[in-house]
Amino acid sequence: MADVQLDTVDALMARYAAGILPEPARVLVEAHLEMQSVNRPQVAEYETVVGDILEHMEPVSLRLRDEALKAVFAAAPLAMADTASAQPVNAFFPKAIRDFAGLNAAEIPWKRKLPGFKEYSLGKIDGCDVSFFWLKPGRVIPAHTHEGYELSLVLDGAFNDTRGRFAKGDISVADESIDHRPVAEAECPCIGFAVSQAPVKLTGSWRQLLGDMIG
Repeated sequence: MADVQLDTVDALMARYAAGILPEPARVLVEAHLEMQSVNRPQVAEYETVVGDILEHMEPVSLRLRDEALKAVFAAAPLAMADTASAQPVNAFFPKAIRDFAGLNAAEIPWKRKLPGFKEYSLGKIDGCDVSFFWLKPGRVIPAHTHEGYELSLVLDGAFNDTRGRFAKGDISVADESIDHRPVAEAECPCIGFAVSQAPVKLTGSWRQLLGDMIG
């Protein structure tokens, strides 16, 4: 993700349509499109443009054609999803994230990071740090900026920062130009899925930082 400019949601949608996002970022966008329909027409337009470009490109000979076809025909048939039992009644994870993480919402083995702030890391995948986060109602995240890009998809609840409100299905795109102090709304916990390029850099006064760390 280091060489990809992801400073806006529009840029994220365009790269999703072109198929050039790292896998965790692709999953995040796909989950967003499951949860909200607002960006689907835009993605469809981008995909049309990409299709037109591919249609006018000079064809390239397929290397090892016979071996590739043999592998395709030898592959096991795809299993059909059981849509009736694919999602528990109380789950709120989109299918894209459930398939990627191999977990439902109730199965996350949270680890306490700060008072009122829990996290579950999936580790580094395709060059990105990938994790889930849980914030208790009203929890403040210490003020920080970013040494690289951070994409956050709100799966449940909402948070606010200097840019506005991010609710269920919204994507927050933050980079080194953003210095913020997100606050979970008071009604319910805020749960999200985060894909980041590099660690955050804490900002703000020591007094504020200490208060935010204690929670």
